[in-house]
Amino acid sequence: MTTTPIESVQARAFRIPTPAPESDGTLTWDSTTMVAVHVTAAGATGLGWTYADASCVPLIHHTLAPAILGQDVLDVPARWSAMQRRIRNLGRPGLVSCALSAVDIALWDAAARVLGVAVSRLLGRAHEEAALYGSGGFTNQSTGELRDQLRQWVHQRRIPRAKIKIGQDRGHTIERDLARVASAREVIGGAELYVDANGGYTRGQARRVARMLTEHDVLWFEEPVSSDDLDGLAELRRTATADIAAGEYGYDLVYFGRMVAAGAVDCLQIDVTRCGGYTEWRRAAAVAAAAGLEVSAHCAPNLSAHVAVATPNVRHLEWFADHDRIESAFLDGALDPAGGRVRPDPGVPGHGMALRTADLQPYRKD
Repeated sequence: MTTTPIESVQARAFRIPTPAPESDGTLTWDSTTMVAVHVTAAGATGLGWTYADASCVPLIHHTLAPAILGQDVLDVPARWSAMQRRIRNLGRPGLVSCALSAVDIALWDAAARVLGVAVSRLLGRAHEEAALYGSGGFTNQSTGELRDQLRQWVHQRRIPRAKIKIGQDRGHTIERDLARVASAREVIGGAELYVDANGGYTRGQARRVARMLTEHDVLWFEEPVSSDDLDGLAELRRTATADIAAGEYGYDLVYFGRMVAAGAVDCLQIDVTRCGGYTEWRRAAAVAAAAGLEVSAHCAPNLSAHVAVATPNVRHLEWFADHDRIESAFLDGALDPAGGRVRPDPGVPGHGMALRTADLQPYRKD
């Protein structure tokens, strides 16, 4: 039997400063680190990445790569399982899963390029395109900055859905949160309005805020409490009119299984750069489908689009401002979110993207 052995696995990290500090309800940051992986087989090179920490690079080179080098690139699930066995004693959640995700995505891209098909074709398309929402609205933005960003999403790029951050200072400025929601509604008119508290509220705060969000027709309330508080999420789901969403910190299938079994969400979020890549994404989406739930892609929009169109029960994907900034600047073949939907080209091999490595060199940190 002919095989297509994996010849090399290379990882690099790039820390890219944000234009200004960015904040949500529980965190502030001034840079974003992209860990990019290239997998080569039969003259084809696949690209994957995660948004994590530069410490993923030695983990990929010294732990994950030896598990797959020389093995057939076309059997991606088998390669994933080999890496999963290799990291058993390191612990799956967190950076280990981010590193695994980046390699898995690069494997799918390489396999698709070897076969001369699109990643979405190799996964099996369920849709021709995927809906998306504009995401940003950081809590440290001024009212003017917030309104300008929303105008760009909804009016300039014609995206009919937008999400802003609330829960500033862990719920200590609820009046400001609600004023920003009102301002957002005023700017976007009849477009769908979503909010994300990043786990910043207590259960009581979240209940009260959820009631007040109703008057602004907010349809999506993400992480109103910590995503670890499954009982709290389920409690809010029973009373809130907005859909309750969480799951972005899912690093393995068991996490998603617990969240779904607890009745914690109306829509399960999955981050392809954290969950274990395209391989684990598909299993998590199936867990949600078994419970009659849709899934939504968290961040990394240009990677998420390709698995989104291959997922029958997908609702939409998040076009996150910070990642959009990086991916549009440093990737050839990045998708355009204008109009609120993206359609990965089924005629382009792989996911059709290439990293502008030379442009990223000033930011290299591995």
